[in-house]
Amino acid sequence: MASEKETFSLTGPTFLTSFVDWNNSNHRRSIAASLVQGVYILERDRHQNRKPPQALAPPWWESFHFLVDDHDLSIFGAIYKFKFPPPNYTYPGLNPPRFVLTFRGPINSSSSRAEDLKLNLHCMINNLESSTRFRIGMETTQEIVTKFGLANVWIAGHSVGSSIGLLIGRQMAKKMGIRLESYLFNPPFASPPIEKIKNEKVKLGLRVANSVITAGLAVAANGGKLPSKDPVNDPFLVLSTWVPYLFINSGDTVCSEYVGYFEHREKMEQIGAGKIGRLATKHSIGSIVSGARGKDSDAAHLIPSAYLTINSSSSMGLKESHGIHQWWRQDLELKYKLYQYKEKHAH
Repeated sequence: MASEKETFSLTGPTFLTSFVDWNNSNHRRSIAASLVQGVYILERDRHQNRKPPQALAPPWWESFHFLVDDHDLSIFGAIYKFKFPPPNYTYPGLNPPRFVLTFRGPINSSSSRAEDLKLNLHCMINNLESSTRFRIGMETTQEIVTKFGLANVWIAGHSVGSSIGLLIGRQMAKKMGIRLESYLFNPPFASPPIEKIKNEKVKLGLRVANSVITAGLAVAANGGKLPSKDPVNDPFLVLSTWVPYLFINSGDTVCSEYVGYFEHREKMEQIGAGKIGRLATKHSIGSIVSGARGKDSDAAHLIPSAYLTINSSSSMGLKESHGIHQWWRQDLELKYKLYQYKEKHAH
């Protein structure tokens, strides 16, 4: 039997079905989250053999004038195509995306549990690039962008699905110079949950110590020399102009470290340790060890820039704080901050 959370008319953002303002960031966030929810319900429809008209997934995209493209992403993702109005119609301000590539997180289904667990493992060991789901998602994204142009394409994901979206966005920016508009909900951050520590002095001390150790290891791994600031040799600088939208719940231990990750970089500048902070923010200890072994040393979850949206609502439990449903609620207590990475050069 279907739960209320699967039914759009009961728990979806029905307030947007009569009018969508594509200039409104709350509307764009809500629709991106709804499209991701549509992927979850597609998989549940398949698992429970729900077919039209009993299928519950279609309202999650049809309500906003999207349809599902015919690419097969095996229900770990979906490609939505916007049903355009007449050719002479123009939108004031921002246009809706022509395509949205979406990726879900794990789902409690026996038919997909093994593949979901495998993806979680890839994410934990910084090996997502070798996963089948990433490869299919990357190839599909390249195909659509090549055919229709980057201005017409969004990426959206939730949980580990946002890790796929993040890595696709990174690769498109780093290797092709293409910066896709990206909506990433509750993206996992592989780190101890320092952000949950209440004592600010202890928290700062731990972060400073970690930065010093990480920066020191990065220099040691580079033969005792500071890494190059040349954009050609520094992928972090190349990535800095790609600014994805990250949606973080401060009570969600899976993703809350992104808050500390970006805030700490500013604090290091304030205490006069900006050079150490900028070096440490590019690396994780795991990525440095991998690089020393001759493997890909790029820490996939570390990004130079982001529009951070933080949900600080305190009434949510652990499961709800990591859920996709929160991101179209109208009563959220949200904080917004743009973090733009800039390398400082000596004069």
